[in-house]
Amino acid sequence: MIGRAMLRRCPNCGERHIFRGWFGLVERCPRCGLRFEREEGYWTGAMALDTIVTEGLFGLLLLVVIVATWPHIPMVELLVAALALNLLFPIVFYPFAKLLWVAFDLIVRPRAHGETSGERW
Repeated sequence: MIGRAMLRRCPNCGERHIFRGWFGLVERCPRCGLRFEREEGYWTGAMALDTIVTEGLFGLLLLVVIVATWPHIPMVELLVAALALNLLFPIVFYPFAKLLWVAFDLIVRPRAHGETSGERW
């Protein structure tokens, strides 16, 4: 499920055509009918995941640059790289964060009745 999410596919079935543009996720998967927004406020977790990954990468960048350049740390270059990372990465990663959130949620809380269209129980 996580691998499919990282490929911008439905975490449940692998369907490719689930986005309208870069950010616009359709309401349900056209193949399996999985409803992506499983409850109200669902995307808060995706935003948190996006923030955690971004700040984790920032921390890693900071650590690597400080260790590699100690004691003459290039502060201006580090600041520019940190700003670029913190401004651009969350935008690029957000669609992946949404699908990763769905994948994690499906792993922890499998589909329930009514979450897929046409499913019979």
